[in-house]
Amino acid sequence: MERVSQYLRTILTNQNSIAEEIKSRLRSGHACYHLVQNLLSSRLLSKNLKIKIYRTTILPVVLYGCETWLLTSREERKLRVFENMVLRRIFGPRRDEVTGEWRRLHNEELNDLWHVARMGEERGVHRVLAGKPEGRRPLGRPRRRWVDNIRMDLHEVGCGYMDWIGLAQDRNRWWTLVSEVMNLQVP
Repeated sequence: MERVSQYLRTILTNQNSIAEEIKSRLRSGHACYHLVQNLLSSRLLSKNLKIKIYRTTILPVVLYGCETWLLTSREERKLRVFENMVLRRIFGPRRDEVTGEWRRLHNEELNDLWHVARMGEERGVHRVLAGKPEGRRPLGRPRRRWVDNIRMDLHEVGCGYMDWIGLAQDRNRWWTLVSEVMNLQVP
């Protein structure tokens, strides 16, 4: 007989099963999503603002208490499906280059939109990340690019030698590095 209790609206079981907790969190996330879905599909708001709305109103509801979760691949997939649904609403449909018809974004395209370092070099965001300022340099310290700040941060945690753009191409290795850096105690 399974014993179930709740602590701060988190469902706890003696089997350490979080399936019911994930269902409950996703139901709450869907309710929040339906409250703001008109904002997420509005053409009046920028994609950055829509992502901020997602991160501040929907994501905390879904991930409340996630520090205690021990995810199986099934629960992880359910969370990923929910996130992709919201991201499809934010980024909208795309016109197929071959047929000219409108279609939903594929998961790979969502991942590319979600991570700048994996974007192609022709994309404007990637040019901001890795580009060099043009024109004559004024007197004083050279302009610092965003990539220079990232290199300084990696150097502070002892990873200054690393090709981080190459590493970001492999999502699993990138998240391993991020979690290691997050656990470091930097003075």
